Amino acid sequence: MTRDPRTLRCEDGATIAYHFTPGKSPGVVFLTGFMSDMDGAKALAVEAWAGARGRAFLRFDYTGHGASSGEFADGTIGRWAADAVLVLDRVAEGPQVLVGSSMGGWIMLLAAMARPERVAGLLGSAAAPDFTRDLLTSMLTADQRRTIEKDGLVLVSNDYGEAPYPISMTLIEEARNHMLLGSEIPIDCPVRLIHGLKDSDVPWETSQRLSESLGSNDVEVILVKDGDHRLSEDRDLARLTAVLESLIDRIGG
Repeated sequence: MTRDPRTLRCEDGATIAYHFTPGKSPGVVFLTGFMSDMDGAKALAVEAWAGARGRAFLRFDYTGHGASSGEFADGTIGRWAADAVLVLDRVAEGPQVLVGSSMGGWIMLLAAMARPERVAGLLGSAAAPDFTRDLLTSMLTADQRRTIEKDGLVLVSNDYGEAPYPISMTLIEEARNHMLLGSEIPIDCPVRLIHGLKDSDVPWETSQRLSESLGSNDVEVILVKDGDHRLSEDRDLARLTAVLESLIDRIGG
């Protein structure tokens, strides 16, 4: 039977929906991608893996996503990173390994920088730091650029669902405050990055650039020859949890 999520109330009255299972430390926190939710295949696969090993696990929806309150179009990278820090502070217990999918890979980096004493390791799946600058703006057509400049919002087709992505000028402008690639990222914990060579949304070179920018010397990039952006096939999920298990062994959990 599906459990109803718990909710965490933010200072501004917004609510964050989450599922938390207590267990062994370090715990694992899953951070979802852009316009995704905590019921996706990767989040549930990691939850099943953690449950089988008695390890603490937390998955949640950013505000404007899934079962949390708010409108997606009102969200920003800074707000979603603040959501991640809030669940770290008020729900998770002790050291954590953050697993970030796509945009969640950007959010996990920002959360690790905000709470370095709480983050023991990072695992990115098609991590997409800086995607609003490096990818999103370049994919807009001339008509879409005119629309977003005039109206502050444009609808962009979504290859993974029927509902289009509402992209706001606020999202793009606010994200400039959180750019990471191109200068050293002050993160010292072990990091593992999985990326598909056939990823048509986020180039695999993004993970390579990220590995070069990280301050940590314990960084590994795993490239998947036939892997796409989602990396949600059974073999991909098995790889994800195997890398996670190896990372936690490395940390000493």
